[in-house]
Amino acid sequence: MAMNACPKPHPPPSVPAMLHLMKLAVGIRDPAELRAYQAQRAASGMPVQHLTRHLPRRADELLAGGSLYWVIDRAMLVRQRITAITPSTRADGTACAAIGLDPAVIAVMGRPVKAFQGWRYLRGEDAPEDLVAGSAEADMPHALAQRLRELCLL
Repeated sequence: MAMNACPKPHPPPSVPAMLHLMKLAVGIRDPAELRAYQAQRAASGMPVQHLTRHLPRRADELLAGGSLYWVIDRAMLVRQRITAITPSTRADGTACAAIGLDPAVIAVMGRPVKAFQGWRYLRGEDAPEDLVAGSAEADMPHALAQRLRELCLL
């Protein structure tokens, strides 16, 4: 085990491995802005979805309870459950995939992420845990929570 690493509980082997997606939230500064943007879309009758160039090859696995983990300011901070994955077309006529999302944006234990393009698959055992609403960590800045976690104080 690495120095300063806290032991992470592993799911029992009988639990099937979940599959998720990790995606950069380009232009979004914090989770509140993502929530506001998606609430505005939903209020105007537009579907809560993300358009991406390629249809995920492992769509069936993602639809079996997977989530889209949003990377905001270089950290995975929130997730949304994936509800549908369908072929679609952008306004300019180019083909794409529409990833339908549950409107609920769930805060997770923030985890730093290196820069990447597009989206990446994320195994269930590698996904950060959800934050408990109203917990001290849910109300503190991400950088502070991350440092306290590194020190095994959270």
